[in-house]
Amino acid sequence: MCRDGIDRYIYIYACHDNERRLCEMELEALFGQRPGSAGYVETTRQIDLSRSPFISSRMDILFTGDSLDSIAAQVAELRLNDRTFKVICMKRGDLRTYEEQRDIERQIGGRIRGKAEMRRPDITFGLISIRGHWSIGIFHEAEPVWLRHKNKPRNYSTGLSTPVARALVNIAVPDPHAVKVIDPCCGMGNVMVEALSMGIDIVGRDINSLAVRGAKMNLRHFGYDDGRVILGDLNEVNEPYDAAIVDMPYNLCSVLSPEERQQMLGSIERFSQRAVIVSTEPLEEELTRSGLMIRDYGTVRKSSFIRHIWLCEPRQRV
Repeated sequence: MCRDGIDRYIYIYACHDNERRLCEMELEALFGQRPGSAGYVETTRQIDLSRSPFISSRMDILFTGDSLDSIAAQVAELRLNDRTFKVICMKRGDLRTYEEQRDIERQIGGRIRGKAEMRRPDITFGLISIRGHWSIGIFHEAEPVWLRHKNKPRNYSTGLSTPVARALVNIAVPDPHAVKVIDPCCGMGNVMVEALSMGIDIVGRDINSLAVRGAKMNLRHFGYDDGRVILGDLNEVNEPYDAAIVDMPYNLCSVLSPEERQQMLGSIERFSQRAVIVSTEPLEEELTRSGLMIRDYGTVRKSSFIRHIWLCEPRQRV
């Protein structure tokens, strides 16, 4: 079957075991479905491939069929207009040996009218079979732009890593268009850098002047407006926001009393429509008391260090 307009996509993803729940939370936020363990998501949603730290590629489905012969017959009708091409078997779906994959690529490539080019083709076609059902389409490889953000002028040793910060932004802001976001405990600005690199309108604040100074330096380093960060208390935020990303203070210099923590959570409930909250301690009871409804939950581990992650919405707006 040939689609008149591309309306289905297959995304390939991978993650480490200690980031699996974070990856699942992100993909569910982006695609509206919880991924299984197969390493791919099939969806009608098209997103910028550079957004996720876990997604490596996307195939825009052109043809589908119940056999390889069906795919071969359909690709024979393609018109490439002198553009070069190559065909690759995607590394997911039904298992096949290396030799079988190369043979399939040759079979399908041999039916396409055009010049094959293995090194720098104008078009790369991806091919995958899932439970015996075949799909072929335009293959796109992700550009991991977030890797450029790993080396910052200022960092906390216990700060959020770049891929974790980027995933948190995607969980909080699945659709980046026309939303206002705040990171009210921004630290050195890791979350802000990732959000701004995705075109998201985000501001930040921190009660620690050294953190604010470091965040401003990091924003300037990557070409962003350092005026987006101010010195200020989370509890003093008065403007409403579509989303908040909050890494709760936890180091030895920022120990919170139960009362302070409860006040912060109550403030988050007041000014945000959707919040991703990160803590090294369990917060379920405090979140509930603050009027927040937990929509999703996961953890990220680094050695013995565990971060708890909650996706929340104010209960009265749910």
